[in-house]
Amino acid sequence: MPDPIPDPLPAPSLDPLLDHPVALAAADEVAGFGTDVAATLAWAVSAGGGRDVERDLIDDWSLLASVAARDVGAARILEPHLDALDILDQARRDGLDVDLARLGAGPESSWGVFAAEGSGMRLDAHEGPDGWLLSGTKPWCSLAQHLTHALITAWVGDERRLFAVALSGAEVVPRSGPWHARGLSQVVSAPVDFASAGAVPVGAPGWYLHRPGFARGGVGVAACWWGGAVPLRAALLDAASRPNADQLSRVHLGRVDTALWTAHLALRSAAEAMDTVARATVAGDGASGRHADPATLAGRVRSVVADAVETTLAETARALGPLPLVADESHARRVADLQIYVRQHHGERDLARIGAAVREGRGAW
Repeated sequence: MPDPIPDPLPAPSLDPLLDHPVALAAADEVAGFGTDVAATLAWAVSAGGGRDVERDLIDDWSLLASVAARDVGAARILEPHLDALDILDQARRDGLDVDLARLGAGPESSWGVFAAEGSGMRLDAHEGPDGWLLSGTKPWCSLAQHLTHALITAWVGDERRLFAVALSGAEVVPRSGPWHARGLSQVVSAPVDFASAGAVPVGAPGWYLHRPGFARGGVGVAACWWGGAVPLRAALLDAASRPNADQLSRVHLGRVDTALWTAHLALRSAAEAMDTVARATVAGDGASGRHADPATLAGRVRSVVADAVETTLAETARALGPLPLVADESHARRVADLQIYVRQHHGERDLARIGAAVREGRGAW
């Protein structure tokens, strides 16, 4: 007679990446958290304003992962707002004069970051007698109909430059689509048309793409992917702990646990490495040379996390079947949201860039 199956142990905590008290406490107070864009944006503005300016990266990524574990849509709303605040903070640290008052921006502003390019669409910037003006169309502008301001890249000749812009003027017209997404349906990412809209430059041409924080922002998105996938691990643990569970249920759980654990280590290791490089750069002690360049490190982490999320989605589907996808609203929405969100990963193109960096000697371990 087989031994009785013991009561399942509590799911082990993956602290500190999933134990952010600010996010978890405040989220409970928001009705429609993640689905009500206005309410979630108001929360995001509050969360962004309450962060410690001396925080380490692990604190930022813990916030994002914790929110994604609660609701993927909420993390998708929060992440670009925090990214914009970090970009503006870095501009101030670099001594750049960014006249946000001219745009009516303040502590209550909600921000996006629009830096994607698309075929047949181009946003140009030109300097007039009264300042810079933006004209053209920018694709993939998430939540533009809801945000007050954005940081946006535009072409100045053959170079891209970052600008801050208010989205409420008549010269800025966000489109409502096309957006037929089944996941993240509330986070509309559609083109925006600009007709000589006033803007304020943020850094010189190329500053946005080459600043140290660019790579860190990319890993912040991966922290959201990871946090959003962890509750699916819990669903597999629950299934594997049922009295009638077979060994295959433990195989699915083991694959997902291993993948997410590896991604967890990659995120923590990247946070430590990037913080070390940042401190070394400030101190001028040369320690940054002992690490991979930030872009390569970010590409590695994003690839590891994206693979882990894809593994989690596939194993969860095989292990649990269709029932939770049609009978559990929270589970079904999480799966659909993650499937859309992780498509921000550039896949083989990122791997090609990593391979090129390693070949060129920029891939230290």
